[in-house]
Amino acid sequence: MSTKPMDCDGLKKLIREVPDFPKKGILFYDITTLLKDKVGFARLIDALSENYIGKEIDLVLGMEARGFIFGPALAYRLNAGFVPVRKPGKLPAETVKISYELEYGSNALEVHKDAIRKGQRVLIVDDLLATGGTAVATAKLASGLGAQIAGLAFVVELDFLRGREKLEKYDVFSLLHYDR
Repeated sequence: MSTKPMDCDGLKKLIREVPDFPKKGILFYDITTLLKDKVGFARLIDALSENYIGKEIDLVLGMEARGFIFGPALAYRLNAGFVPVRKPGKLPAETVKISYELEYGSNALEVHKDAIRKGQRVLIVDDLLATGGTAVATAKLASGLGAQIAGLAFVVELDFLRGREKLEKYDVFSLLHYDR
């Protein structure tokens, strides 16, 4: 693995900006154009993993659905296991659930009750840090099962939404930042 810092501006150039999606006035940062670029995707996983190599991560938790894209690849690079954090009713065995409030309503997440052993160091990963609600809920869910939260990693952070403020007690790493 290279010790040189990754070219984040190069990665940003691989993200398509779609105006007025999903509604008028919203600028959507579409990562699918980055995912399909084999060099860009590899650089992205390398850059995320560089921040956590040597931090003894036992499990990577990926939130549905885009955390499922980055989580397993990151877990592989960190020699860790992967745990999916799902929407309710998607996991087959006994689960624990957390409900949380969104800007316009509520949502819930579940994980298998036996997915995390007490004291395991977990890294939570997702594609986007916006308002922080999903990340906070996932951290609470993992902590409730006895996990030590080693960090939260995001591909993109929308700085202007200030989601990081809700995560002050955690080590938060975002690869790419957008001010608007």
